[in-house]
Amino acid sequence: MTPEMSGMSNSGSSDSRAASNRLNDNQTSGLLYFYIHFVTEVVCFYTLARYVGDNPTIWLVFLSYDMLAFVPQSIIGYFSDKHPRVPLGAIGLVLLGIALLIMENVKNPYASLFILCLGNCFVHVNGAETTLRTAKGKVSGSAIFVSGGSFGVVTGKLMGGAGTSSWPLLILLASALPLAIFAQRYISEAELPFKKQCLDFKYAKPGLSVGLVIAAAVTVVAVRGFMGYGIPTSWNKTAVQTVMLFSFMGVGKALGGILADRFGFKRTALVSAALAAPFLMFGDHLMVISLFGVMMFSMTMAITLGILVSVLPETPGLAFGWTTIGLFLGTAPVFFFKFTTITANCIMIAVLTILCLILLWFIIREDGADG
Repeated sequence: MTPEMSGMSNSGSSDSRAASNRLNDNQTSGLLYFYIHFVTEVVCFYTLARYVGDNPTIWLVFLSYDMLAFVPQSIIGYFSDKHPRVPLGAIGLVLLGIALLIMENVKNPYASLFILCLGNCFVHVNGAETTLRTAKGKVSGSAIFVSGGSFGVVTGKLMGGAGTSSWPLLILLASALPLAIFAQRYISEAELPFKKQCLDFKYAKPGLSVGLVIAAAVTVVAVRGFMGYGIPTSWNKTAVQTVMLFSFMGVGKALGGILADRFGFKRTALVSAALAAPFLMFGDHLMVISLFGVMMFSMTMAITLGILVSVLPETPGLAFGWTTIGLFLGTAPVFFFKFTTITANCIMIAVLTILCLILLWFIIREDGADG
């Protein structure tokens, strides 16, 4: 073997090891933030569940929570893009602990709500930055991170509704804090070339304006948020059934990223959204059918995030923030009305699914297309 060939061989081996390390980093960061995200949502929804009472205006607390926890993530995400060394995840966990202590001792929902939402924002943004900047164009790590929230939401609701002591939650926060500090190293400028970490995301169709792609992707996210919380599920009457609903939602979010990386973005997006429609339409009284519909439509989460990062590769925190704005736009209408009849439900799901299919087909580049 000539020296030149030997050098090429060593270079190829080095590149292979580097790619493997990046993959391992992404898997590790995804699993770390699965747990951190789980703990975050347990604390948030435990706190919200403790607010429930006979006050007829209590729904304003939950609407305010959705607005304050979702919408500012775009601003905080942009800040994190510019200042990656700020340990927002660890700060967010501390804020959640403070909010929990205020809620327990002051007994006033509004006294802790702002701090709770701010902590939630910090953790979410840091999780997105961490999993996206180690992704090398893959979305499975981010999908796994986001999926942890669904399991945390239902756990927090059940613990808060049962009047469980807050001390176990403080222990959970304490266990998550060192993990957030450890995960922070993945987005250190010293570890990776900061402004080029997400340039491998190339899932948006070339030639489209950035604003158009953002608007379309946010619309799909809004539809997912509305369907996730607004579709009738009259079968959901027990705690076990509630756990099943949120578990299938979480599995769908993780599965969407894994399948998109394996089989392609466009194929996964169109097939999952199309197959979800009939299950959602006729699942009002049938738990198994409804669960599969929720799971398959939840798979679009990773798809929309990957598309947004593709057009905002140097600001992945801002890209993630657009998805949370979409979630607020989708969940806010649920506070004011729901479709409760089978006919209205079927029409709504059919129309929204067709809209999403058109938008996804239009903005996603063909699988396997050259960058």
